[in-house]
Amino acid sequence: MHPVIRPAAPGDADAIARIYNHYVADTCVTFETEEVFAAEMAQRITDTLEMPLPWLVAEADGAIAGYAYAAKWKGRCAYRYSVETTVYLDPMCTGRGLGLPLYAALIDAVKTLGMRAAIGGIALPNAPSITLHERLGFRKVGHFEQVGFKQDRWIDVGYWQRLL
Repeated sequence: MHPVIRPAAPGDADAIARIYNHYVADTCVTFETEEVFAAEMAQRITDTLEMPLPWLVAEADGAIAGYAYAAKWKGRCAYRYSVETTVYLDPMCTGRGLGLPLYAALIDAVKTLGMRAAIGGIALPNAPSITLHERLGFRKVGHFEQVGFKQDRWIDVGYWQRLL
């Protein structure tokens, strides 16, 4: 499957929130615990694009099948060339080869902006996300034990980094 990858717009917020809220409610891959409504998601998209950092969507079969975006790694000025990268797929679209081209497009977009480092945080265990990051040249650089508590359990977080 060859997705159409394009910049996100606030009008994509309903579909993006639907995808994200699955991960909020049913998984530990995000540490958010409350549903994110479309208006809040539209504001997040707008804020990201105004930084300016990329927020991309992948369309497959005429619908948004996933999204990826970059955020500032930290607020201090010296970190300005580092971003945290994130990718989410509609749970009905995983395993179809959409994540790799979407995440690769995000990496290309942050390189174009002159970023030096991309950092991906992964709630562990999560073999598919680790595989995706490592296929794109990320390497594990850190592991924090039991830093999140969700779904009645403690969760480790690993960090993968790719120098651009």
